[in-house]
Amino acid sequence: MLCVGTPSRRSAPLSIIEESMARSRYKFFSGDPLPYFITAATINWLPLFNNPEIAKTIFESLAFMQKEKRLMLHAYVLMENHLHLVASADNLSKQLANFKSFTARQCIDYYSAHNNEFILNQLAVTNNDHRTDREYQFWQEGVHPEQIHSQEMLEQKVQYIHYNPVRRGYVDEPENWRYSSARNFVGLAAVLDVE
Repeated sequence: MLCVGTPSRRSAPLSIIEESMARSRYKFFSGDPLPYFITAATINWLPLFNNPEIAKTIFESLAFMQKEKRLMLHAYVLMENHLHLVASADNLSKQLANFKSFTARQCIDYYSAHNNEFILNQLAVTNNDHRTDREYQFWQEGVHPEQIHSQEMLEQKVQYIHYNPVRRGYVDEPENWRYSSARNFVGLAAVLDVE
């Protein structure tokens, strides 16, 4: 049984897990009930989440999606330039696309309202030439989804997420990073709930 946060969470039948292990690990599967490990990074790995207002935008959007039952979060960490999630949803690919689109617009609007030409120039310069539908690009393309097909893999991904700030030398213990579900796992107040 895949279980994070709540022991009552039910796992997919073994046949789904066995079938999924033979597939590519970097795509979403239609109708898949299993959680995924997700990485979403800012364009050119710009350290945009160092700004508390930008981080707040990310967390408010995720909280909204949770409240509306559009996304189940099992683990998360927000670093200065990327976000890791273990998440599940009925249509996770669509939900993450909506999340990235909405947060990109909100963050770009924030930088515009604050006349932060330095950041806007970096977002404009890094905009792919083949894109004609936008002036700026906030997120890198894709989220590199990895389907979590076993309890062992789930535990490994959660540990990877939680120890990300430790490996970077930002904190000594995972639960000391404010923007991490490691806090939830040890009973401390956290910016988001996890299931």
